[in-house]
Amino acid sequence: MNGRKTPPEAPVQMTEAKVTVEPMCVSSPGPQLARVSRKQELLHVSLRLLCVFTSVTALSLMVTAKQSGEISLYGFNLPLYSKWSFSYSFMYVVGVCGAVAGHSLLQLLISGLRLMQRSPANLSRNHAWLIFAGDQIFTYALISAGSAASGVTNLNRTGIHHSALPNFCKPLRHFCDRVAVSISLTFFSCFLLAISTVVDVICISKF
Repeated sequence: MNGRKTPPEAPVQMTEAKVTVEPMCVSSPGPQLARVSRKQELLHVSLRLLCVFTSVTALSLMVTAKQSGEISLYGFNLPLYSKWSFSYSFMYVVGVCGAVAGHSLLQLLISGLRLMQRSPANLSRNHAWLIFAGDQIFTYALISAGSAASGVTNLNRTGIHHSALPNFCKPLRHFCDRVAVSISLTFFSCFLLAISTVVDVICISKF
């Protein structure tokens, strides 16, 4: 109007801030592969390292649990000797903890090698299911072993009511304490494997 040119309006560009969240396990090109993120590998390495430590410690405490003492029964002082190998439940704990330590060490090495790679590694579907199955089996085995050993330890501490069987843990306190700590670490190893199983399920669901 009035011979005046209206200056063109400067274009206004709207920018949006994008926030990307890196998933723990995402699908990669290919029918049977999933890409494992570094965050997931770090979690796996931490869990496996803790599980190796707790299972090896539980095994070591159990196999070194032995003690001699003396017990009074019907007024007679009788010599007493206890060792972990005298109980099938304690032997079961040793066997399961040894197997769990081997399984966790193997998975620790595999995850550690993948973590050392600069680019995210691909995990096959069969490998993911194999890890999940192994974690599940050893989780239930640890529950079974810890429960069986707990029953024997409780019997040693309380004796049998309405009978002459005394509390064996009074003269064998060192033995019973080592066994109790070993059983506690067995259940803690079970808890760590249960967390690993949950992580496995999250990864498998991304295939």
